[in-house]
Amino acid sequence: MPLTPSALLETTPTTLLVGGAWRDAEGGATFDVHDPATGEVIAAVADASAADGAAALDAASAAQDAWAATPTRERAEILRRAFDLVTERAEELATLMTLEMGKPLAESRGEVTYGGEFLRWFSEEAAHVNGRYQTAPEGTLRILTTKRPVGPCLFITPWNFPLAMATRKIAPALAAGCTVVLKPAALTPLTALALGQVLLDAGVPDGVVNIVPTSSARTVTGPLLQDRRLRKLSFTGSTEVGRALLKEAADNVLRTSMELGGSAPFIIFQDADLDAALIGARQAKLRNMGEACTAANRFLVHESVAEEFARRLAEDFAGLMVGPGIEEGTDLGPLVSESQRDGVHELVAAARDAGARVLTGGEPVDGPGYFYRPTVLTDVAPDSPVMANEIFGPVAPVATFRDEDEAVRLANDSEVGLAAYLFTTDLSRVLRLSERLEVGMVGVNTGLLSNAAAPFGGVKHSGLGREGGAEGIEEFLETVYVALPV
Repeated sequence: MPLTPSALLETTPTTLLVGGAWRDAEGGATFDVHDPATGEVIAAVADASAADGAAALDAASAAQDAWAATPTRERAEILRRAFDLVTERAEELATLMTLEMGKPLAESRGEVTYGGEFLRWFSEEAAHVNGRYQTAPEGTLRILTTKRPVGPCLFITPWNFPLAMATRKIAPALAAGCTVVLKPAALTPLTALALGQVLLDAGVPDGVVNIVPTSSARTVTGPLLQDRRLRKLSFTGSTEVGRALLKEAADNVLRTSMELGGSAPFIIFQDADLDAALIGARQAKLRNMGEACTAANRFLVHESVAEEFARRLAEDFAGLMVGPGIEEGTDLGPLVSESQRDGVHELVAAARDAGARVLTGGEPVDGPGYFYRPTVLTDVAPDSPVMANEIFGPVAPVATFRDEDEAVRLANDSEVGLAAYLFTTDLSRVLRLSERLEVGMVGVNTGLLSNAAAPFGGVKHSGLGREGGAEGIEEFLETVYVALPV
């Protein structure tokens, strides 16, 4: 029988994981975790200091050589056991995620499935790391290349997908033979800590995965980035923070992976199947309450179908159930914090003041928690802040275009380029736009594109590197060349 929320919170680790042991933070410091549906405190979590971060890197560094020497089959089997345990504990992990992050239980269950797939995928990739052997063109050398682990890694994960963002980084690192220090988001540390217990139960050796939640990220991560033992930084979060981390990482010439901000255009052509576009719009806009880097941020709709699309989208949004994610039947949960909700409303209010029409929503929900009504805006200027900024909330601003060239120009008019969504029945157009759109990922006639077997990442200011797919493990491997004279 699944644990009740209160019993689940009582059994979830709330301390640091360092060297295979759960321990208090220096001085017993803690910080509070809140339920965004009520604003109430649900847990007090150990608040790591710089010394705690150093202890975590000590443990990761001490474990690195032995873990790198562990046969790939053994590493793979540990990851597979972790996948099995995540699957077995799916309901507990989903409930915990909903309690601290707010998303509906159905979406949390979906994230557990998605997050678990990285453990399974990279358990299968672990044994497929290959080098090559060839003759140099001059015939005087044999060229041998091999791969080896980068070394100890620092992972900084966001609050919006607290399980999947952790497994998407940890799984390839462990498969490649790297050890890990994970700094989860202060808003949602409980899911990461529960994952830590899963990994211990799966047989991950002491020190290979260390978890240090903190209310002061820079206090912990700043010294780690300057430590020469650290060899890799992977961060998911805002472009602003990513830029700052890249500057810090440069001093130590760290390998970096950056999955940063997005402003995904959702482009609907006149030949699109509007029924499919509406389903895709709901998926791409309202998944995770819109708090996703891949969320549809700008709806660019051909002028001949824009009015009908906006009307039908507003009707769909108006019929959704907004409420606590823990309650079955909820379609849309709260935003993660009061400041997040207020920021979303500021963008909507500014657009309305500039002449945008609100077809539905446009206001916070009265009462406790950080709820915002699903919103559709029309008559939105392309340069409006609600189009230019990453909304991270359930707001769909609709603008129009006349032809393909204008659609591309509007879509590419952004410093970021993570994802785009394209709805059309013209295959030639799909191929043309896939080459012209300045993004790392394109969803064609679908609002869902993330998959553990696919490379996830963007271009321009949306980041560096790829996570997932066959490409994901390469981020954690160095190539070594050996010259063999004939």
